[in-house]
Amino acid sequence: MFKIGSIFIPVTNIEESTKWYEKFLGVKVIERWEDGVGFYLPTGSTQLALVKVETTQPTEFTAKGNEKNSYYNFIVDDIETAHQHFKNNNIAITELDDFGGMKCFDFFDLDGNPFSVVNEVDGSPYHSDNIRKMQESDIKNK
Repeated sequence: MFKIGSIFIPVTNIEESTKWYEKFLGVKVIERWEDGVGFYLPTGSTQLALVKVETTQPTEFTAKGNEKNSYYNFIVDDIETAHQHFKNNNIAITELDDFGGMKCFDFFDLDGNPFSVVNEVDGSPYHSDNIRKMQESDIKNK
């Protein structure tokens, strides 16, 4: 019944941020409006939108102690290549962490918005193949 449609990202400069997202994430413009721009990604159905704000806004929350967590993440097939892509382009990134096979890192856009990047681990209940199987099972059981 429900699925994620769009993720809205606050930015202070729409034009510069649009160029940045197109160049480094490969997004394509769907439509522009007065204070924003909508994008689609090369794969998947979730859309991104940049929305102009006067000052930077938080796009993360504190989970435990001072540990920060972004609200959403990007999934990639080859996390080492993704990490190197940002590193080669002098984009602020964190080190590549390994949590029992799942690897992740964060990168930051022009406004300092953090984004988590993860790889899918075969056998994980969160792997897209397993999610698809659960969704198909739900449809059959209705």
